[in-house]
Parts: sequence; C-alpha cells; structure tokens
Amino acid sequence: MTKLSEHIAKNRVLAECACQRLCEEINKLGFAAADIQHYPRYDEASFELVKDPYTGEHNLTGYWYDDFKKQRLGRLQFNSDGSFYAEFDVVKPHPSKTKWFVEGVTAWGQVDNMKAEAKLLPLPQ
Repeated sequence: MTKLSEHIAKNRVLAECACQRLCEEINKLGFAAADIQHYPRYDEASFELVKDPYTGEHNLTGYWYDDFKKQRLGRLQFNSDGSFYAEFDVVKPHPSKTKWFVEGVTAWGQVDNMKAEAKLLPLPQ
C-alpha cells in the first residue's frame, strides 16, 4: 500500500462519521430532498497528503468537487493528533428562516468528541 492509501484506510471510520454529521447538519436545516444536489461522501473525495509545518507529520486532506471537478464544494482535514476539521458548502437561502443564508456546514473534533454546526449569514436588508 502507498502511504496515501494507508492514510485513507486509517481514517475511514472517523471520516465516515464526520461525513454523516455533515449530512445530518444539512438535513436539520429542512431543505427539500431535491434542493441538495451533493452530500459529502468519503469515497467521493480527492485526497492528498499535506505536511504539517508544526509537527512534520503528514496529514490527510480530502476535497469534494462538483460533477465537473471545477468547483470545490468542501474539505476534510485529518491531523496527526487524531483530530479533524471538515466543511461542506450548501450556498442556499435558508429554507425556513427568510432572513438567513446557509453558507455551509462544518464538523470538527475527534472520534469520541465530535461537534458540527451550520454556517449562517444574515441576508442584507
């Protein structure tokens, strides 16, 4: 196995939990099923190893792209200390709060302590 594939396999369980949390955050917002074209799926990410300048370790980073691989939709970063950070774009008006816009959703933490939230922006008056 290459080093990249080892990192992808090693982080699978945590990554799938993180993707699930991101999807749950999107679904909690109340969008109709047809409103969301893309959800973060671990196996659909494009991965690379990025050297952490602080620790010198290699961190696994994954990116999600649109169907044409032109626009980045999100990022998933696994750090050498076992923590992660993930973000995924929604970029739609909030389905029920007319004064808010949903920029995206984020998740972070570790396997036993994971947090997630939507990133909302107020719409101009």
